[in-house]
Amino acid sequence: MNSKLPPPETTPPAPGLPEILFGSREFVMRFSSTPRGARLARRLVSHRLDAWGHAYDSPANEALTLITAELATNAVRHGRVPGRDFEVRLVATAELVRLEVSDARAERVPLPSLSEPPGDAESGRGLMIVAVVADRWGSVPRSKGPGKTVWAECVL
Repeated sequence: MNSKLPPPETTPPAPGLPEILFGSREFVMRFSSTPRGARLARRLVSHRLDAWGHAYDSPANEALTLITAELATNAVRHGRVPGRDFEVRLVATAELVRLEVSDARAERVPLPSLSEPPGDAESGRGLMIVAVVADRWGSVPRSKGPGKTVWAECVL
């Protein structure tokens, strides 16, 4: 038997994830601080955006999936505390999508810099990519516990 789920617009928000603003949508999930957790975060953000009407090949989905990949990887590489997860929060309104990645390391705050690492460096370009792809980005102390939240916004 093939049952069809109702479209995302008619599906009520999950318990504990209320609509935060009129006409907005929110997705929040914690992931293990591992490369596998970072990959899963990227895939679920892309899937959620598609469910919200931003197709996989749309500019918004592609940009936010790339930003998620960079920020989740940074949370795993630079924000990892053994036994602590990182959290991804995605909020969408008609005008804007905001992505937040929170980890448990408060002392390792990313600095907004557009300086490129040496040409032979294997890492160090992630935040440059975020700065180019996002309309705005930054970091703040984590509101719920120790750590920091790195956020990025894309105007639709």
